[in-house]
Amino acid sequence: MTDELDPVAYNRAAWDREVDSGNEWTRPVGPEVTARARAGDWSVVLIGYQPVPRDWFPADLAGVPVLGLASGGGQQGPVLAAAGAQVTVFDNSPRQLARDAEVAARDGLQLRTVLGDMRDLGAFGDASFGLVFNPVSNVFCPDLAPVWREAFRVLRPGGLLLAGFMNPDLFIFDVAAIEERGELVVRYPLPFSSADLPEAERRRGFGDGPIEYSHSLTEQIGGQLAAGFQLTHLAEAPHHNDPTARYLPGYIATRAVKPGP
Repeated sequence: MTDELDPVAYNRAAWDREVDSGNEWTRPVGPEVTARARAGDWSVVLIGYQPVPRDWFPADLAGVPVLGLASGGGQQGPVLAAAGAQVTVFDNSPRQLARDAEVAARDGLQLRTVLGDMRDLGAFGDASFGLVFNPVSNVFCPDLAPVWREAFRVLRPGGLLLAGFMNPDLFIFDVAAIEERGELVVRYPLPFSSADLPEAERRRGFGDGPIEYSHSLTEQIGGQLAAGFQLTHLAEAPHHNDPTARYLPGYIATRAVKPGP
């Protein structure tokens, strides 16, 4: 599959299918959630079901230009918009972006949506945002260095990058064994890409879902540092729905700042 794979096109179609199938990360928040956010009672997630600590955000979100990077689905973007931020949601899936547009229209929110590959933020000028919010999504991106470079470029000096990502160690396990029997079977070496699996094995473990890539901590955290970010906080959380949660954290979140006045 690897030779002819266009990961952007493949995963765009795959995530559109995830919307149709009702994947939990494609289900928009309800009006009661945005109503509470307007009143100052809000939270969003970067990893699993764990709310991001409020002190990771600017003290006042009002008027802060926020880029929801690969965060379509009508979940985080509308909440941040209802809390007062000027939100742009950028995603590879038209159907995911439509979820954000639906919530914005339903609840009277100002929110912009832009379609594209998270490695190329050429739609935005330098220093356009005060916050880049990137929930677990770079697992669907084949290379991360351009993601961090572009996030750094579009942030203002002093701006924040909040990023969530997968613990690469999860990818050593046979996905089908987990899903079918709840067993942890060590099967794959790292780095891992589901695109490299034989077709039958990929479909057995991943169905017609998006292609996934493991990324080392050097690529994740080291890549942010190489792009110029300064790391300020790091948190871990168990995976929200498989047996690995008993043994190791499945998710990692980081808070980093672009140096400046």
